[in-house]
Amino acid sequence: MPAVSLLKSDLFPILTVNFLGILGYSLVVPVLVFIVADFGGNGFVYGVLGATYPFFQFWGAPRLGKLSDEIGRKRVLMITQLGSFLAWSLFIIAFFLPKSVLFEYRSSYLGELAITLPLVFLFLARTLDGYTGGNISVANAYLSDISTDENRSKNFGLLGASTSMGFVIGPAVAGLFTATYLGMTLPLYLAAAVAFLSIWIIYYRLPESIPGMVNTEGHSSKSLRRIFQVEHKNCHSEGMQNGNEASFKQTLRLVGIPSMYLIYFLTFLAFSLFYVAFPVYASEHLSWSPFELGLFLAYFSLVMIIAQGPILSKLSEKFKSAPLLLSGSVLLAIGFCLLKTDHILMLGSAATLMALGNGVMWPSFLSLLSKVGEAGTQGTIQGYGASMGSLASVFGLLLGGLLVESIGNVVFVFGAVLFGLIFFIAVSVSFKITE
Repeated sequence: MPAVSLLKSDLFPILTVNFLGILGYSLVVPVLVFIVADFGGNGFVYGVLGATYPFFQFWGAPRLGKLSDEIGRKRVLMITQLGSFLAWSLFIIAFFLPKSVLFEYRSSYLGELAITLPLVFLFLARTLDGYTGGNISVANAYLSDISTDENRSKNFGLLGASTSMGFVIGPAVAGLFTATYLGMTLPLYLAAAVAFLSIWIIYYRLPESIPGMVNTEGHSSKSLRRIFQVEHKNCHSEGMQNGNEASFKQTLRLVGIPSMYLIYFLTFLAFSLFYVAFPVYASEHLSWSPFELGLFLAYFSLVMIIAQGPILSKLSEKFKSAPLLLSGSVLLAIGFCLLKTDHILMLGSAATLMALGNGVMWPSFLSLLSKVGEAGTQGTIQGYGASMGSLASVFGLLLGGLLVESIGNVVFVFGAVLFGLIFFIAVSVSFKITE
């Protein structure tokens, strides 16, 4: 879609909100490991802090999604962005608190760490942001509301592009701004400002996709439905058939699903290890600055955009999803192995191979997953898959923080082993699923 047409389309507000949501988080990614260390934590604490968000998101996102069916997408998006704004405000407040030590611990496995008052505020912030962190899932639902069968794939492609752009711009900008006199606090101020801008855009520019004004006499005066004066809507997702959602056990009986869910889990597990272990490794062992880490992550995201766009488009014309899934897992395994080195060219090669591998593998995997079951069960299948990813993220972030403190860069070899395992699982899956 041309840039001018996009600016005037109904998609622009929700794409902007999604972009800003990702941008706010990615602004803080390159500096978070340094902030945790400055407040007394170590790699393990950084991993636990990272796992806090997906853990509470696992519980909060489904509730916010259901709430958006009842009171509307716009209102729930306001709630999620308000949660983000308050969370980043707590981050900023932490810098003005005394570094009072509340708890100290030292061991050969967890290393030396101290829990300080500012660290407690960081955990409170990630808890709040995680529980209200349903903005992406609600944005997906909003986009589904305003899309037709003809433009649905294209619209979700644009949503994915806005997500990737947020991950490219955020780390690069954060790395540059840490060189200013405000140091690591400037990206936090920017993240809070971005969240506030999102609130403004949602309130003034984003039309409600499922509005409804009704009689709420039957509800408590404290009910959110009564407060917002909206009706309860019986929304049926694609995973509903005759009003009955397929159970997890029923979904597992579908041909190929257990193996596909295992691939889902292992992929998120491996990348969670990377996202928590590499910043720690870069700061403690490579002595990288936030600027260098930000550029590395921005380059990684940029290559992934290229891989998911023109490269995958060309390859998909010649190859089916299964070979692309296998090829991508091999590239990822090699890339993870190269992360064990400390040479900048080898690390750059690792980032390139991992980004290309993931850019080719993950869309191909989702394409295969979409061929399992019937059209009416796809929402349920994808939903349970997302749950696999959330659980893997929590486990992987905790494990990555622990492993990087105990075995250092050997943790990346573990990630390579996981993608080697994915390769063999994918081989068996390719015989079960007809493309």
